[in-house]
Amino acid sequence: MNISLERIEDKIEFFEAFDLRTLEKKIEEQIEINKALLLGVHAVQHQAVFHADRGKMMYSAVVHFKAK
Repeated sequence: MNISLERIEDKIEFFEAFDLRTLEKKIEEQIEINKALLLGVHAVQHQAVFHADRGKMMYSAVVHFKAK
């Protein structure tokens, strides 16, 4: 087993959901987890597209976390 003690400087995570409330909840939960790694939100990009199979909008977001 190999353990690395290097500090994470940047982390990019992707999220998707079929409603904005769920997307926001997922992002908020990950923000709390990343606080333990001393990472803060640096940038957020989001997009909405129509999901033809489901017949409704699908929302996605990319969150860039950076070391504090």
